[in-house]
Amino acid sequence: MEEHFGFIRDKLDIKILLLYILEKLPSPVEPVVLSDLALFDGGFTWFDYTDCLAELVESGLVEQDPKGRYAITEKGRQDVGFVGTSIPYSVRAKADRLTAPVAAAMRRACQIETTSELRRDGSAVVSLRLSDGVDEVLSLRLTAPDEASAAAIERRFQKKAEALCDEILGLLTAEE
Repeated sequence: MEEHFGFIRDKLDIKILLLYILEKLPSPVEPVVLSDLALFDGGFTWFDYTDCLAELVESGLVEQDPKGRYAITEKGRQDVGFVGTSIPYSVRAKADRLTAPVAAAMRRACQIETTSELRRDGSAVVSLRLSDGVDEVLSLRLTAPDEASAAAIERRFQKKAEALCDEILGLLTAEE
């Protein structure tokens, strides 16, 4: 039998850890990202992880969306609020460190929206939006000559939305 050296070993602890991680994330997470976040401890295997995740879904503490991503339910939030501190502090601290950049990237992705609509003539109308989580900061509609150009505009906006918004605001508010 293979020996594992982590603090999290039994199914209950694995489930609590999964709920703890999911509770920190602002939106549904891809299965591969969740497994990367959960398997840092080394005390349990991927098979233990998948069994526990399936049981959490079955019990209604976690839900899986149509795209296969996982999110904690309100029932799961309540439960982890009661038992989340039973995870050793060092494990919670490491989970927090690993989860923080993922959560930040998720929040950013929720604040940036891009769409394009192809026209009959082959051009496309590209809509770009940036939100601060409360209000829309920037909304811009552009006409692109073709679908490939529209896709390139969307990609660039998704990568550099904040910098583009700052530059536009700087140009519009500069003294003449």
